[in-house]
Amino acid sequence: MSKFVPYANESDVLNIGQLSVENRLDRITLSGDVDLTADQAGLADARALHALLGDVVARLEAQKLPAKLPPAPRVTVPNPFD
Repeated sequence: MSKFVPYANESDVLNIGQLSVENRLDRITLSGDVDLTADQAGLADARALHALLGDVVARLEAQKLPAKLPPAPRVTVPNPFD
């Protein structure tokens, strides 16, 4: 598996426990949950989450950022079932 590079594309998804991390060009979306249990599995998940967030912070710190992203444009598509 290739390394998850934050903000690199619109397709990568990383799973840590039941937590899904979706890559986008302008955001990282986290959804679901992960239990960081006091065992080897919990430690592995905690390390994976720590590494991911470290990569995200490094990418953000390495660029000039706006104060806030503008909302994404809305696109209306025809209903294929009509």
